[in-house]
Amino acid sequence: MTEAAWIGLALSFVLALLLTPLVKKFAIKVGAIDKPNQRKVHERIMPRLGGLAIFFAFAIVAIYMLMTGTFESSNMILGFLFGGAAIVLVGALDDKYELSPKWKLLGQTVAAAIVVAFGVKIDIIAVPFTDSYLDIGWLSIPITMFWIVAITNAVNLIDGLDGLAAGVSAIATTTIMILSIIMGNIPVFIICAILLGSIIGFLFFNFYPAKIFMGDTGALFLGFMLATLSILGYKQAAFVSFVIPLLILGVPLSDTFFAIIRRKLNNKPISVADKSHLHHCLLRMGLSHRNTVLVIYAIAAFFGLSAIILSQVSLWATIALFAVLLLIIEVGAESIGIFRRKKPLLYFFHRIRLNTKRYLADRYRVSK
Repeated sequence: MTEAAWIGLALSFVLALLLTPLVKKFAIKVGAIDKPNQRKVHERIMPRLGGLAIFFAFAIVAIYMLMTGTFESSNMILGFLFGGAAIVLVGALDDKYELSPKWKLLGQTVAAAIVVAFGVKIDIIAVPFTDSYLDIGWLSIPITMFWIVAITNAVNLIDGLDGLAAGVSAIATTTIMILSIIMGNIPVFIICAILLGSIIGFLFFNFYPAKIFMGDTGALFLGFMLATLSILGYKQAAFVSFVIPLLILGVPLSDTFFAIIRRKLNNKPISVADKSHLHHCLLRMGLSHRNTVLVIYAIAAFFGLSAIILSQVSLWATIALFAVLLLIIEVGAESIGIFRRKKPLLYFFHRIRLNTKRYLADRYRVSK
C-alpha cells in the first residue's frame, strides 16, 4: 500500500506542473488577478486561482486511486473530494469577485458539514492524565466544524508572501505523513502523499519570485485539507492527541492567535487586516523576501519535528516540552515585534534581571 502513496505523489506532482501554466492563462483570461495595495508585498499584478491546479492534481489522482481500489473505504476520500470541491468553489469566487466575509464563512461551514457528513469528525477526546477516552456524542459535529473553519482561515491568513502558505502547508502535510506511518494509518499516508505532490508541483511556479498566486482558492483548500487530516490524530493517540495537531499547524495557528490578541489590545475589530503578521515583522527586521519565507519554513519544520518527537515521549515529558514551546513562541513573538510595543514577558524578564542585579549589588556592599 505504501507503494501506492509514492505513485500518487509522483502523479499529482506531474499533474500540478502541467496544470499550473494552464490555470495561469485561465486566471488572466477571466480577470482573477491580484492588484498591489498598501498591505501587500508584491508590486505588480499577479494572476490568482493557482489553487485550482493544486485541487485538480489532487482530485484526479485521488479519484484514480479510488477507482483502482487503493482505498478500502470510499467515505473518507469522498468527503475530502466533495468538501474540497465546495471550499475551492468558495475560494475561486472570492478570487474573482471578492466575496464578503459572511459568504466566505458560509461556504467554509458548508464544506466542513460535507466532510462531517462523510464520517470524518472528532468523535472521541482523550481524557488528560489517563488512557481513557470520552465519547462527546452530538458535540462532535460543532467541534469538528469549528476546527475545520478555524484552521482553514488560519492558513489563509499566512498567505502573504510568494510560496509561504504552500511551503508551510507542504511541511505540515509531510509531518502528518510521518505520523500516519508511525500510527499505521495507511489511507491517511496515501492522501497526504497525493496532496504533497500537488503542492510541490505548484511551488515550482509559486516560490519567489512567483509567477502565479494560489489565491483564496488554494489557501482555503490547503487549510481545509490540513484541518481535516489533522482531525484523524485525535483518534490515534492519548493525551498528545490534543497537542499534536496544534504543533503540526503551529505557524498558522500562532500567527492567527497573536493577530487576534494584537487587535484586541489595540481596540481594533478582529476582522480588520494589519501589517504585523509574522512575515511582516521579519521583513521589517531587514530580511529579504526569500529569506523571510525560508525562516518561516524553518519554524514550521521545527513545529513539525516537535510534533513527531512529542508523539513518542511520555505524558509528563509532553506537558513539559509543550510548556517550553509555548514560552519560546511568546518570547519570539515579542522579540520580533508582533505586538509592536507591548512586550509583557520580555518586560517581566527585564524586571527580574534588574532586581537580581540590585540584590547582588546590595549583598556585595553589605559583605564589604
